[in-house]
Amino acid sequence: MTDQTLTIEVYSDVVCPWCYIGKRRLEQALDTVKGRDSARVIWRPFQLNPTMPKAGMDRRVYLESKFGGPSEMKAIQDRVAAVGVSAGIDFAFGRIERTPNTFDAHRLIWFALQQDRQDEVVEELFHGYFTEGLNVGQTETLVSLAVRAGLDGETVSRLLQADEGVDAVRQEEARGHQLGIRGVPYFVLNGTSTVSGAQPVETFVSEIEHVTR
Repeated sequence: MTDQTLTIEVYSDVVCPWCYIGKRRLEQALDTVKGRDSARVIWRPFQLNPTMPKAGMDRRVYLESKFGGPSEMKAIQDRVAAVGVSAGIDFAFGRIERTPNTFDAHRLIWFALQQDRQDEVVEELFHGYFTEGLNVGQTETLVSLAVRAGLDGETVSRLLQADEGVDAVRQEEARGHQLGIRGVPYFVLNGTSTVSGAQPVETFVSEIEHVTR
């Protein structure tokens, strides 16, 4: 890899397990090529459930209605969990009680970019939801995770209780749809090359080398 600047925009949602897996695989690819500090990774919003009620809904009810029943849901979760192990992620789906509305989580991620703590916040959100079963649709949970990521809790609390970042997040979401994104994770490398889905590490390495050649 050359010294050419590498910027990677990642469209994702914090309740998307494949986005968490994609994050790990991207990190492994960057470490393989030159080290993850060699790239500027920017996380962009994409809500999988944009019409989800503000309070979220019971996760089992949501998933069974989406996938067709408890056996289908379990099969999908078992498959994701197995892939997670290979990526170093301990998915604990049994701990998750609610499928949240993630708009405020995306506002927090947007704010964290300005504070240079975005990757730390995204990591805490993924870990909090998928490993600890925390409700990342609740303000108090988001504040707690933000503090764990190194942000000031009072500042984050004020942000979430106001409308700060609402328009910016909506604009970023709209840009993703304009790019034709229909599913996540979706990676845009230097604005020219894309990777759709949590592809194998080798695929990321190939694209990184291609855009920095």
